[in-house]
Amino acid sequence: MKLESIELTNFRNIRSLRLKADAGVNIIHGENAQGKTNLTEAIWMFTGAKSFRGAKDKEMIRFGETSCKSSITFSSTMREQCASIELFSSENVSPDRKLKHIELNGITLESTSELSGQFYAVVFSPSHLSLIREGPAFRRKFLDTAISQILPRYEHYLHEYQRILLQRNTLLKDVMRFPQLIDTMDVWEEHLARAAAAVAFCRARYVSRIRPKTIEVYDGISSGKEKLDVFYQCGLENPQDRTREDLREFFLRELQSTRKADIERGSTLCGPHRDDLEILVNDMPMRLYGSQGQQRSGVLALKMAECGMVEEVTSETPVVLLDDVMSELDAGRRDYLLNHLENQQVFVTCCDEDSFRGLKSGKRFLIQSGELMDTQTY
Repeated sequence: MKLESIELTNFRNIRSLRLKADAGVNIIHGENAQGKTNLTEAIWMFTGAKSFRGAKDKEMIRFGETSCKSSITFSSTMREQCASIELFSSENVSPDRKLKHIELNGITLESTSELSGQFYAVVFSPSHLSLIREGPAFRRKFLDTAISQILPRYEHYLHEYQRILLQRNTLLKDVMRFPQLIDTMDVWEEHLARAAAAVAFCRARYVSRIRPKTIEVYDGISSGKEKLDVFYQCGLENPQDRTREDLREFFLRELQSTRKADIERGSTLCGPHRDDLEILVNDMPMRLYGSQGQQRSGVLALKMAECGMVEEVTSETPVVLLDDVMSELDAGRRDYLLNHLENQQVFVTCCDEDSFRGLKSGKRFLIQSGELMDTQTY
């Protein structure tokens, strides 16, 4: 998959911009707060996902304007396609008019989520460092988002688990006041164990499939000087080798053994909502012992492995969006990203020219005050 061009009108601080992309590496550079990340965000929106910055639609519209529009042309499965997203401010808009207009190849779509599966991309931004630095919730979110992109029914599994978990937690609180409710606990635990097994089964299989690619990419980024490894932790040894029934039985035993403690606490102590993705560098927890550069490299390796999975499942190579990734990477790691990601279209934002001085092939675009000031082909 390749992004051929993108055109923006009144998108954040960008009044008007049209960019024709290179099939390989594209460097978006300029000072801070000039619009580099805005451009990356606009590309990401065509995956059908929400802003990776957590922004609301109305925040995409340039200050003082009533609407913004993003349009792209891209090639996939040997054909060229076009898509556009137009957002409207709620001010001065009639109540019966939608605040969004999305088109794919001239056909109007009901929502941006319908673009999912049409345009594939993987994004890295500084906020993704929380995947390593912060608690397990961030790593679970990474797994859930990545799996959902290639296995749509996984969202159903996750929703079902969360629904039943909420029911059991409510029951745990009510049992303290109404002890007779304890008789219904077996039924809820059986349902919860089955739903937990479905989620854990998908997560464990996904991690086992991205593990070789993650190790390979990190080895390339670090020039073989460091070793990375990843494991899915759910409380059961080698979960990737277990059947769904094995996992169901395991979670059922855990729920039954922790029932008393759960009632006292009023919440469920075991299950996929407490699982983790263990990330090691040189056999040590990266969260505790990894340097800034190692942590960035670790997230990049996971993101590139995610790309590999998307390509394996969909036969489409996702566009790679790397926002402010070059800072705190040494020259060797930068060279790998600029010159050794074969058959991959990459967009990299950075501030200083030293970050991409070693680029051998591609394009660079200078952004100032939301305008494309200069383009150079290498």
